[in-house]
Amino acid sequence: MSTRDTPAQIGDLPPIGRPANSALLAAGIGSLAEVAACSRSELLAMHGVGPKAVRILEAALEAQGLRFAD
Repeated sequence: MSTRDTPAQIGDLPPIGRPANSALLAAGIGSLAEVAACSRSELLAMHGVGPKAVRILEAALEAQGLRFAD
């Protein structure tokens, strides 16, 4: 899947960019609850997910009273 074919926003995830969205979709992750089941290092190991995307996801998790698995 090309990042051009990836939606700009997935479910309740904040806007983190198409490369990161593509990586999350490829891993079967489409919600904040599913992101919360991952550790920071697991997310950073995904091609397309960088530190900025992880910071944005962390802020969104905290707003929902969630946190990363690590």
